[in-house]
Amino acid sequence: MTALLERLRAGLRRTAQQLGDRVDELLANPTADLVTTRASVETLDTLEELLLEADVGVTATDRIIARLQSRRAEPGWVGSLRNELRNELLHVLNSARIPTSDGSRPRVVMVVGVNGTGKTTTVGKLAKLIHVRGERLLVCAADTFRAGAVEQLSVWAERASVEVIKGADGADPASVVFDAVQAGRARGLDVVLIDTAGRLHTRVNLMGELEKICRVVAREIQGAPHEVLLVIDATVGQNSLVQARQFLEHSAVTGIVLTKLDGTAKGGLAVAIAAELGLPIRYVGVGEGVDDLLPFSAEDYVEGLFTSPTGQ
Repeated sequence: MTALLERLRAGLRRTAQQLGDRVDELLANPTADLVTTRASVETLDTLEELLLEADVGVTATDRIIARLQSRRAEPGWVGSLRNELRNELLHVLNSARIPTSDGSRPRVVMVVGVNGTGKTTTVGKLAKLIHVRGERLLVCAADTFRAGAVEQLSVWAERASVEVIKGADGADPASVVFDAVQAGRARGLDVVLIDTAGRLHTRVNLMGELEKICRVVAREIQGAPHEVLLVIDATVGQNSLVQARQFLEHSAVTGIVLTKLDGTAKGGLAVAIAAELGLPIRYVGVGEGVDDLLPFSAEDYVEGLFTSPTGQ
């Protein structure tokens, strides 16, 4: 087992106890022919409840249960039910595709989200990931709204060993982004990573600011911003879908970073996001350290849902 998979399993421990362990209990000792008796219906009803409790969401749960229901007449249905469930979860997660790169350099990546989701720390962790894989980048401190945001980002950037472009206090965020993109292009960098101010999806003026930043980078580099990553706090659950839909209207979100996964039993939210928003999960946060942001793998994620770490 890779170290990344071990860390992901540890982050998903609470969800695995909520979902995977209880699914195993449900299917452990079938005492009747579940293909032909009422017990099969009760099994699917219980499975539906477990998925909803893990925040898989109504849309994805209905889809999964319907596909499982269609296989009830097949021989050995009960014995394969666990694997079929895993396959259905994988199918939903893999249905949301990551946008392909057009090769433009620098690649502009914007990180957006509401206050308190861990957005700025995510930028620092993502900078470390990009740096470690050998790409040259700088970080843009475009959060000129929150007191201390630039200083916080500077600390994280130092941990990641990358440079920060920042403006004066109260500077127009779009102007800071312009300077960062110009610097990235002049130095031949691979990535410009932009930290934007946290904002409530109901604040029309701040959402309009995101649109302005997008227009600025689009004028400077073809196809920019190439990625817009929305940071979602996994502990918020289904309410985060409302936030996501509003951000989609203003900043063309291309992917999700799911943070605080280690602090919730609602890890099924990743499946709900893929099913209801059609957005891929790009990274997951499983701790507070600079190395605790992991690239998302649907296969490893589903494996983590059904396997408690190190026998826990």
